[in-house]
Amino acid sequence: MSRPEHPFAPFVRILGKGKKGSRSLTAEEARTAMGMILDGEVRPEQLGAFLMLLRVKEEAPEELSGFVLAARERMQVPQQLHADLDWSSYAGKKRRLPWFLLAALALAQSGVRIFMHGARGHMPGRIYTEDMLQQFGLRACEDWQQVESDLARDNFAFMSIDRLSPVLGDIIQLRSILGLRSPVHTLCRLLNPLGAEYGIDGVFHPPYGPMHQQTGVLLGVRHGLTVKGDGGEAELKPDSESELQWILGGETHSESWPRLLPQRVVRDDDLDPQDLLKLWRGDIEHAYGEGAVVNTLAALMKLMGRAAAPAEAVVLARELWQARDRNRYR
Repeated sequence: MSRPEHPFAPFVRILGKGKKGSRSLTAEEARTAMGMILDGEVRPEQLGAFLMLLRVKEEAPEELSGFVLAARERMQVPQQLHADLDWSSYAGKKRRLPWFLLAALALAQSGVRIFMHGARGHMPGRIYTEDMLQQFGLRACEDWQQVESDLARDNFAFMSIDRLSPVLGDIIQLRSILGLRSPVHTLCRLLNPLGAEYGIDGVFHPPYGPMHQQTGVLLGVRHGLTVKGDGGEAELKPDSESELQWILGGETHSESWPRLLPQRVVRDDDLDPQDLLKLWRGDIEHAYGEGAVVNTLAALMKLMGRAAAPAEAVVLARELWQARDRNRYR
C-alpha cells in the first residue's frame, strides 16, 4: 500500500525536477513553504533537500519576499513597538573588529531608534555583535518587552535570531552540518520585524547585493541600503571603495562609494574587542576603526535623507561621531 504524498513534497519537487522541469517558487508558494517550515510541519530530510536545492539554484527575489512574509507573520511583534532603523548583523567579523557597532551607538545617541538583530556561533573564529554588547552595558533582549525598554532607554536594542525566530536560528546553525550557508542567512537580513522606515544590511558576495535590493522592492521598502561590506557586515571600508545598492524613496540605484582614507591600512595582528570601547572613549587612536565608523555613518546620512553627496555626508558623519557622549560607556 503506497503512502500519501507529504504536503511539503510538491515544493521540493518544484525545485528539484531537473534542468528542464524545475523552476523557482512563486512568492505565494514560498510563503506557504516557509510557513510549513516555521510551524514544524516538515521532515528533516525535506528541509535539507529544500535548502540545498535553493542554494544550488540561488534564491530568487520572489522566493525571498515570500519567506520574509511568512516569518513576519509568526513573530507577534506588539503593534506599538517601532524603530527608525533596522540593522541586521549575521556575518560576524574575522579580520577586523565590528566597528559598525560604534556607528550604530553614535547614531542612536543622536536620537535614531535602532533595532539590530543577528546570529552568532555558526562560523568559527568570528567576532559576533552579540558578544560585544556586554562591555557597553548592553544586552541581547529576551523578549519584546525588553526591546521596548532598551529602545526607550538607549534608542538601541539587539535581539538574537534565536529569540526572534527560534526555527530560523536553528536553521542558521545547520551551516556546520550542511557545509554551506542556506537561503535563511539571506532571509534573516531582510526581516525588518519592527517595520522600520530605514534598513541597512550587509553581504559578502557581490551578486547578493542586487538580490537584496530587488527583494526589498517586492516587500515595499522605501529606504534601504545593502553594503558589500567588510566580512559581510553592514560596514563600509574606509580604505577602499564600497559597492552599495540603494532604495531611496522606492527608487533603486547602485553606487561605488569613495574611500575615506588615501591608502590601505594594514590589519591588526591581534584583534582586541576592548579596542571598540577604547575608541569610543577616545582612549586610543585607530585610523581604520574611526574611518569605518565615519564612512558607515556617512552612508546612513544619505539613506536617511540628510545628505545627497558622499562629501557632504562625511562632514555630517564626522560631526555626529565627535558629538558622541564618550563617558556613556564607562
